[in-house]
Amino acid sequence: MTAPLTPPHQPNPHDPWQSPPSGSHLAPAYGSPDDPDTATELRQAAVVTVLVALAGIALGLLWLWLAPRVPLVSDGSAVFLENSEGEEAIGADGTFVLLAAVFGVLSAAAVAWRLRQGGVLVVVGLALGGVLGSLLAWRVGIWLGPSSDVVARAREVGKGVVFDAPLELHAVVVAVLVWPFVALAVHVLLTAAFGVREPEPAWVGEGWTSDYGKPGPDVPPGGGPGGPPVPPAPGGGSGVS
Repeated sequence: MTAPLTPPHQPNPHDPWQSPPSGSHLAPAYGSPDDPDTATELRQAAVVTVLVALAGIALGLLWLWLAPRVPLVSDGSAVFLENSEGEEAIGADGTFVLLAAVFGVLSAAAVAWRLRQGGVLVVVGLALGGVLGSLLAWRVGIWLGPSSDVVARAREVGKGVVFDAPLELHAVVVAVLVWPFVALAVHVLLTAAFGVREPEPAWVGEGWTSDYGKPGPDVPPGGGPGGPPVPPAPGGGSGVS
């Protein structure tokens, strides 16, 4: 009587579906040890929101400095535009929109460079910071700009004297949303071009590789534990009686 080549209590060394050898392990399929956890990502998102929002102060100052002024004049009883054909009022909106777009590009580039491992919460913080920064810039420009009390200002300067109208945004919603939308678009492009790539999952361990059915370098030729397989004895048996 002949004995089977592979005892029932031992796995077949040629079976590609058997469990990995002892000591081997699977590489993580998702993420990496450098990925931030949720608490860290929340802190990063909060910092991004605050810093981007505070940058709105600089936007407001630049808007106040670069926006064209709307000249007004009083005849003693009413206030009129000095130049009724002027486009200074539209120019103030255009200046704010252009500056907000520049700040959106700069803030997105800074976040993408500094927090390359940042997740969705960081992107949300960037967008929220852009909205808050635009609102803050709008209010800073109005607070530090010419007086909003046109009648009192006209009485102060006197009849026939030209003075500046208050700094205003006519398309507030559009102007406020420019910064966050530009920041999100630029951040997506930068992440796609220069973002960190996660490694492909692979088998790691003795006798396993990422190629299906191909033994690793630690397995001797033939797949046996000690060398080449023993050829079967003539007649189909294993040669062991």
